[in-house]
Amino acid sequence: MSRVESPTLRDRITSAEDAAALVRPGDNVGISGFTGAGYPKAVPAALAARMAAAHARGEEFRIGLWTGASTAPDADGVLAEVDGVATRLPYNSDPVLRRSINAGEVDYVDAHLSHSAQQMWFGFYGTLDVAIVEVTAVLPNGLLVPSSSVGNNKTWLDRAEKVVLEVNHWQPRAFEGFHDIYYGTALPPHRRPLPLHEPMQRIGEPYLQVDLDKVVAVVETDAPDRNTPFEPPSETSRAIAEHLLDFLRHEVAAGRMPPGLLPIQSGVGNTANAVLAGLGASEFTGLTAFTEVLQDAMLDLLDDGTLRAASATSFGLSDVGVEHFMANINDYKGRILLRSEEISNHPELVRRLGIISMNGMIEADIYGNVNSTHVLGSAIMNGIGGSGDFARNAFLAFFLTPSTAKNGAISSIVPMVSHVDHTEHDVHVIVTEQGLADLRGLSPKRRAERVIDRCAHPDYRDALWDYFHRALAARPTARHTPHLLEEALSWHQRLLETGHM
Repeated sequence: MSRVESPTLRDRITSAEDAAALVRPGDNVGISGFTGAGYPKAVPAALAARMAAAHARGEEFRIGLWTGASTAPDADGVLAEVDGVATRLPYNSDPVLRRSINAGEVDYVDAHLSHSAQQMWFGFYGTLDVAIVEVTAVLPNGLLVPSSSVGNNKTWLDRAEKVVLEVNHWQPRAFEGFHDIYYGTALPPHRRPLPLHEPMQRIGEPYLQVDLDKVVAVVETDAPDRNTPFEPPSETSRAIAEHLLDFLRHEVAAGRMPPGLLPIQSGVGNTANAVLAGLGASEFTGLTAFTEVLQDAMLDLLDDGTLRAASATSFGLSDVGVEHFMANINDYKGRILLRSEEISNHPELVRRLGIISMNGMIEADIYGNVNSTHVLGSAIMNGIGGSGDFARNAFLAFFLTPSTAKNGAISSIVPMVSHVDHTEHDVHVIVTEQGLADLRGLSPKRRAERVIDRCAHPDYRDALWDYFHRALAARPTARHTPHLLEEALSWHQRLLETGHM
């Protein structure tokens, strides 16, 4: 049975191939998708086939590709494989596309997620020619039931000259009511405060809107999201989680936050999942989350009462997590809200709600600067995502990492990071399996002492102390943030020379 209940749009149901034919070389194309959830499943592959055929004829066919965040191999990946992407924003995790970006073949705009929609409205990216957006259903009145992510879909539907809808029957029809889409944003000088004062407060409506005259094609699909398996918590990740939980207990005891904590935000990945699992085994209950992505561990926390409710912009579940959610979807209605990323990541709301932000990183330096995006300064890994939206504005900003990488060949604590995403001014607490460094209220020299003493791996601690002490002695009139610039860079140069990249 068709989920396209609008008579107007039912007449525009077509094949993925016919829909892809509406995209022209050089177009900017905004697609749905966030962490492998809610991306279009059919049209990107059909578009990639068109591109491959054009290239075989000696014709160039590349597009600008805009998303909410990462998508999947059958979206980002298939387009990158045929050299079909000229520009990409704002976040990516596909390995094929990553290679193209690092080879200089794709211009990558690594924007804060909360900025991407507004910068598009400001006109920084140019015209959005086509939007390809997955939805769960189209109602008789033309309203759209969103799917497993919202991301930038509202903005793409608003601003695109042409719209292609993918109606995915795999997405549960019971998704209706899980979303809160706010249409009250405006551009300066007409902005007003966002009327949200509690994580689960509804300020919008359950549906996406679209001008039906702009919808040029509707494609019906039945295909799953790209789900990411999670590894069981390791000894390292459990140690990180325990350090963080002990610190939260200390903050409650000091009266800096209530026994039910403040709303939590967690980045994506195995370490973040382990921290959330640690919360589930702790004494904390009745918590709320105001975050980007709902992972398996958050479902577990909702199940056992550790988490009362969660607001996000997307799911990021494993196959097991999806199966569990589908089987219990009605139990989660009213306890999970999905919003546009310009709301889920909005700095005004992060500051107002007093978020506890927990994000991963690639490396940190002894003064608290964090690199979360680049390997050896030049090669992008994934992107900054929303970590900056939260860290800059959080009540408490944690950055988490194992103390070493590459089986101990690389220290994650270095004299100077090779790329700065989060400055020392936005980083409150650094946690490794070795310990936790609370950097609040400390000068740079005191931060360095604490980071080296509590977070660095023993195999690298002496070398870091040696660097710090020699930097102090080298320039007696420059001891606020002492550095030996050439030597700081040589830590990364040695990694290049030994092939640990």
